[in-house]
Amino acid sequence: MQRTRARAWLYVVLTILLLIVMTPFIWMVLGSLKSQAELLQVPPTWLPENPSLDNFTRLFDRLSFGRYFFNSTFVAVCVTAGNLLFCSMLGYALAHLNFPGKKIIFGAVMGTLMIPGLVVFIPQFVLVVNLGLADTLAALILPFLVGPFGVFLMRQFFLGLPRDLLEAGRIDGASELGIFLRIFLPLAGPAMATLGILTFLASWNNFLWPLVVAATERTYTLPVALALVSTGQNQTDYGLLLAGACVVVLPILLVFLFFQRFFIEGIASTGIK
Repeated sequence: MQRTRARAWLYVVLTILLLIVMTPFIWMVLGSLKSQAELLQVPPTWLPENPSLDNFTRLFDRLSFGRYFFNSTFVAVCVTAGNLLFCSMLGYALAHLNFPGKKIIFGAVMGTLMIPGLVVFIPQFVLVVNLGLADTLAALILPFLVGPFGVFLMRQFFLGLPRDLLEAGRIDGASELGIFLRIFLPLAGPAMATLGILTFLASWNNFLWPLVVAATERTYTLPVALALVSTGQNQTDYGLLLAGACVVVLPILLVFLFFQRFFIEGIASTGIK
C-alpha cells in the first residue's frame, strides 16, 4: 500500500512538472492562432477567441520560406554529418590508438570544451572574412563541422567497447580504417544518434552566428529570417513570430521522436561508461 501511494505521488509530481515544461509550447501554439490585438490585450487569454491560421498564411506569404528552409536544412544536415564522421573518427583514435601527442590532443579537446563559444566568436568571424567566406553557406557550416563535446562523447563510448574487438580485427588482417568502419562504427549507433540529435538541434536553432555572417537574404536561415521579418518599425508582430516558432520547432520534434529510443540508449550507455 505504501509503495502504491508513493508511486501515485510520484506520478502527480511528474505530471505537474511536465505541465510546467509544456506551458511555453502550449502558449506558443495557441498564440499562433490569435490576432495581434488579442495577443496584446490585458489580461491575456489562454484560448483564442477566434482561432485563425492567418498568421501562418502571412508567414508563408512574406517569407521566401522555401529558400530559408533549404538553407537551414542544408546547413544542419551538413554540420550533423560532419560531426558524426569526424567526431567518431577522432573519438575512436583517442580511445583505442596509440600515437605521439595523444594526451596533448585530448587535453586540447577538453580545454576547448571548457572555453565559452563567445570567446572565439570574433576571431572566428575574422578568420571567415579573411578566407572570403562571408555571406556564404560554407561560413555557416565549416566552423561547426567538428565539436569538442562530440569528440569527448564518442571517445567515452568507444572506451566502453571491448578492446578484444580491436585485437581480433588486427589478427584477421583488417586495416585500422577497416576495423573502425566494419566493427566499431556499427556498434556506435546509440552514441551517434545522441550526437546527431544534439548537433542538429544546435545547428537548426543557431541564431547569432548566422545573423552576423549572413548579410543577404540568400543565405538567411529560418531563425534569422523570422526574427527580421517579424520585427516592424513600431512593434513586434507576435502572431507572426509565434507561427514561425511553431514551424521552426516542428522538424526538431520529428527528429527527436524518430530517434528518441537511440537517444535515450546513447545517453545511458555513455553515462555508465
